[in-house]
Amino acid sequence: MSSKRVVITGMGAVSPIGNDVETMWTSMIEGKNGIKRVTKVNPDDFPATVAGEIQDLDVTQYIDKKDARKMDPFTQYALVASYQAVKDAGLEINEENAYRTGVWIGSGIGGMSTFEEQYQKFIDKGARRVSPFFVPMMIPDMAAGQVSIALGAKGINSCTVTACSSGANSIGDAFKAIQRGDADAMITGGTEAPITNMSFAGFVSAGALSKEQDPAKASRPFDADRGGFVMGEGAGIFVLESLESAEARGARIYAEIVGYGATGDAHHITAPAPSGEGASRAMTQALEDANLSPEDISYLNAHGTGTALNDKYETEAIKSAFGEYAEKLPISSTKSMTGHLLGAAGAVEAVASIKAINDSIVPPTINLETPDPDCDLDYVPNEARKMTVDAVLSNSLGFGGHNVSLIFKRYNG
Repeated sequence: MSSKRVVITGMGAVSPIGNDVETMWTSMIEGKNGIKRVTKVNPDDFPATVAGEIQDLDVTQYIDKKDARKMDPFTQYALVASYQAVKDAGLEINEENAYRTGVWIGSGIGGMSTFEEQYQKFIDKGARRVSPFFVPMMIPDMAAGQVSIALGAKGINSCTVTACSSGANSIGDAFKAIQRGDADAMITGGTEAPITNMSFAGFVSAGALSKEQDPAKASRPFDADRGGFVMGEGAGIFVLESLESAEARGARIYAEIVGYGATGDAHHITAPAPSGEGASRAMTQALEDANLSPEDISYLNAHGTGTALNDKYETEAIKSAFGEYAEKLPISSTKSMTGHLLGAAGAVEAVASIKAINDSIVPPTINLETPDPDCDLDYVPNEARKMTVDAVLSNSLGFGGHNVSLIFKRYNG
């Protein structure tokens, strides 16, 4: 039995540089910085003082106010982006297709703000004051659950939790579900709302966050002066469909998803494997899955967090996977503009990958001013680059040694 071709027919996004796909993409191409002094925690309490926060999002344009109060922000973001994606796809979920339409949305840490708020109530006022919605608001799978309920999708309903790879893993898992015939359409991606006191405290203690005080320079992947990542929040959601489903509906097709590689480092809970060995295998696996050679990839959207080890080892991994062609391959990290959206990162970066194909332009890595001898590839510094983009590989690498590579390709019928 031959596997089905899978295409992207709808996209939605909520990010620090725009609360819909077109606004976010325009900001990326213009090299707009979405990093600002943090407001959701007290910056005076932490050595890290900046973040990529969502600005000016009115969730009640999409979600009833009463219902929104029963959702953690990570679920709200997913629902907003899902409404956008399904509308963009022109997909009507009804009695005929509901059982073949699934949801697969990942989150790295779920409802952290809900956990902190309810724990404080427990400490201050006792167990009886803890909300009955506490657990269903907090658990990471509730974004997928609420999207399914809101949209009436009754097929596969799942959530992949793999730290910063959660969104990319979820897209890959949804892709495979359609490819093997378990669903005709999937609403998939990643979502995260991690800007809370405990998240900030934990990542600061781990030495992962940038302590740069100037928001304009804080997120600087691949730069010699990089000092850690900047926490961000948001969601990226797609409608994936079998080619037959999309053609039967007469749907517009953005691109085709053709490759998925997923590996484990088996090395360390937070540090990547030396030389990016696991990431290199994920890229090679994705290329093999897509039946493409390294030279077929026009652009690579890097994980590119701005931490010392990630950027060095991802560079080495790209060299290992792509060989001599790595020297010619345009690479960029859009985290330089959005910050690191943790479990939503891979999904938001997949949006950028697909838009690069559609618009024949590659987004830049901003704040790349001082070359690092360990990071010596073409990172598209500071300005977007117009070029034909036929296929994109996007990397996501997570705590626990999770490595994911997705490949998107121009749809040619």
